[in-house]
Amino acid sequence: MTAKRSPPLARPLLLLTGILLIAANLRAPITGVAPVLEMIRDATGLGTAGAGTLTTLPLLAFAIASPFCVLLGREYGLERSLFVALMLVTGGVVLRSLGPVWSLFLGTGIIGVGIAIGNVLLPSLLKRDFPNRIAALTSAYALTAGVVAALASAAAVPIATLPGSGWNWALGAFLLVPLLALVVWSPQLAGRTAPASGTAGPLHGGRIWRSALAWQVTVFFGLNSLVYYVTVTWLPAILTDAGYSPASAGSLHGVSQLATAVPGMILGPLVGRLKDQKALAAGTAVLTALALLGILLLPGWAVLWAALFGFGSGGTFILALAFISLRAASVQQAAALSGMAQTVGYTIAAAAPPLGGMLHDTSGGWLMPLIACVALCGITAAFGYRAGRDLHIT
Repeated sequence: MTAKRSPPLARPLLLLTGILLIAANLRAPITGVAPVLEMIRDATGLGTAGAGTLTTLPLLAFAIASPFCVLLGREYGLERSLFVALMLVTGGVVLRSLGPVWSLFLGTGIIGVGIAIGNVLLPSLLKRDFPNRIAALTSAYALTAGVVAALASAAAVPIATLPGSGWNWALGAFLLVPLLALVVWSPQLAGRTAPASGTAGPLHGGRIWRSALAWQVTVFFGLNSLVYYVTVTWLPAILTDAGYSPASAGSLHGVSQLATAVPGMILGPLVGRLKDQKALAAGTAVLTALALLGILLLPGWAVLWAALFGFGSGGTFILALAFISLRAASVQQAAALSGMAQTVGYTIAAAAPPLGGMLHDTSGGWLMPLIACVALCGITAAFGYRAGRDLHIT
């Protein structure tokens, strides 16, 4: 008996909805921790560096797991691998919310592995199924990730301060998002499509690792991740030190996350019309630097600087993701470059949050961490200018 076919638009719409729901899980489980980080420290006795490790742990998971994600997708198919990613995020959220310190760290690490799979395999999926809409759909899933992260940040403190609640309830409330994604993505399990036959995974050598352009994309991605995760980890603490209440600091953190979604509405149609993206890549990094200087020099205007930081870093992130597909000459290269960029990039970024906390403790304030991030934004702009050229990896 022949299976009943879906209407022509049903599968693409269902696939696109599933992609956006996966994207909703790629940022908020990490960034949503920052507004309640002080509560976690008070409840567990963690120091500044130890608390920063909660943000570093997923980045380490990204770096360690990313080389294996292409191999996972090749063995089990993109559809099933992304379902596994959602299951890991779901299980990690539950485990992290149980309360004990060991489950907090273990659950956070598991979440990181799940997000790593999604981060590496989604660009390959877009290259395969939507080759003519890469920039627009990259912007769309970055927009979704930003909106959900903003909601998680803004809601964290209010949920944690409800009667009988706490930081673990605030983190556990996110469980609804991966559960919904699992339900919507489950029809895709009927497929079993690998990223591409013969894909050279990033564990192997090959031209990707010897390409100057691939390294420019990778460093652009990595330095932006470093600055982003230092800032989102410590922004609530920076703002409370500047005189804001924890709830206000959490809301401003949410503003920065929401602002990361705004470039998605601008860059999607713009990137495809430009001959190259050199000025865009350098410009978004410079905006990020200006926002950090603003936080440092004029903290009373924090709502402006939080929004500008989110816009600049979000735009840089969208461009970095788009470059993975735009600079690759094939689906195979997109998968391999995605693994390379995220393995090296997140290795660069992993030490940043605890080092930022240690630099704060050593210097007695946030001046040195913020100045270091401004300098790194300048280097990011230089690499972005090179990565934005209209070239393919050869």
